[in-house]
Amino acid sequence: MPSSPPDVSQVLLPLGGLVGREVDLDAFLQTLVDRIAITLQADRGTLWLLDPVRRELFSRAAHLPEVAQIRVKLGQGVAGYVAEAGEPVHVPDPRGERRFFADIDRMTGYRTISLAAVPLRDSAGSVYGVLQVLNRLGGGAFTEEDTQKLTDIAAQVSTALQTTSLYQELQRAKDQPQAPVGYFFNRIIGEAPPLKALYRLVQKAAPTDATVLLRGESGCGKELFARAIHVNGPRRDKPFVKVDCAALPAALIENELFGHEKGAFTGADHRVPGKFEAADGGTVFIDELGELPQAVQGKLLRVLQDREFERVGGTQAVKVDVRIVAATHRDLPRMVEEGKFREDLYYRIKVVELLLPPLRERGAEDIERLARHFVATAAKRHRLPVPRLGATALARLKRYRWPGNVRELENCVESAVVLSEGEILEEHLPLPSLDRALPATDPSATPRVPAAAPDAPLLLPLAEVERRHILRVLEAVKGNRTAAARTLEIGRNTLARKLKEYGLADEG
Repeated sequence: MPSSPPDVSQVLLPLGGLVGREVDLDAFLQTLVDRIAITLQADRGTLWLLDPVRRELFSRAAHLPEVAQIRVKLGQGVAGYVAEAGEPVHVPDPRGERRFFADIDRMTGYRTISLAAVPLRDSAGSVYGVLQVLNRLGGGAFTEEDTQKLTDIAAQVSTALQTTSLYQELQRAKDQPQAPVGYFFNRIIGEAPPLKALYRLVQKAAPTDATVLLRGESGCGKELFARAIHVNGPRRDKPFVKVDCAALPAALIENELFGHEKGAFTGADHRVPGKFEAADGGTVFIDELGELPQAVQGKLLRVLQDREFERVGGTQAVKVDVRIVAATHRDLPRMVEEGKFREDLYYRIKVVELLLPPLRERGAEDIERLARHFVATAAKRHRLPVPRLGATALARLKRYRWPGNVRELENCVESAVVLSEGEILEEHLPLPSLDRALPATDPSATPRVPAAAPDAPLLLPLAEVERRHILRVLEAVKGNRTAAARTLEIGRNTLARKLKEYGLADEG
């Protein structure tokens, strides 16, 4: 006798935590459709979503081995009828059913014997999708009772989907149909070719335990990618622990990573575990790896090779089971040549190396997608009406070079949302004129770069880009170094070191 299908109330129970962990939406939605089919004892299931711009339904997750995706017009077929009329439908036999769209069966070679479909409604009652099941297993047709079960499931599914970035993007597309629709991968927005290539690499590397090195300029999203690797891997239910080497004094990094024994130093009156022990079974994300002191690099190498270490002041080896994901904006190969970074550690940590593109290389459409997303999130955060992004402001955002990458764009847009009144204009954007003279510095510290027209691309060394960005932030916060460090998302000590490095120590 076949086992009973799961109760309707249990359909989303195993999936509830997945949404909050920002897992790959494709995997989440496919698992969702699988469980719906099992619950309704259906051969196939489909989650349709409404494209508000084209007024079409598209299959977002489905049992469709024959084709990648199917689109139907609003009102076309049973799913299109359900989306347009907003009412559930069950079709015991599609023969002679005027709402049945036989072209899909002809396209796939699949024979539909019976089906049921119900609308997905958001909290405002608007239909934004359809849940559909095909062909009851064991023969027979779907009944009114099955349709009611599917309706109950749809209410659960809708609650879950409305917490995802996918739903937010559908809503944004409805409100701003002229804007390109964004692509979301683990809350990372963008579909520029370099990003799509990275998504594929993450999907390959994440299910393994391989050590991953993320390289890219500051502010380009390395932590988001690190989290995507963790939540799509076998350790997703274990801790994700971050250590920012740039935010810690060099003398404290070893203690932060490895902990200390009682009596290791003055004031150490009890044993304190480090981040590696806190993350046991999970992932340690070492941000700004290039700032790791050389004395600590050897201990990290031992963790990578032997999965063990000693606490500060200890002599007993501590075994640990962690995955390591590291990130840096530094040129590690050059640091190896200069003797500032261990060569053996570099090769051990770059098992999988991902190079994140700067925002300026991702194209105007990704800049627009991100800008519109940040407008909506900033308005929500500050409890303000969502302002319109004016054409001149958008053009300026697309033209700017973004040395601070996505982080700078987010801060820029947030400032504009707060300062605008219904529409974001170019004057609301806290961006410098590219041909404006920079604050004076010691001529011996940094060579003068010729001024350029606003539309001309500036090809600058990374150090000069960082120096200019720090100057802009300091100017914006009127020289307040604490506020500048907070805006730059670095420690105040790190900011002081960078100011000294660039000959700017006397300017703040």
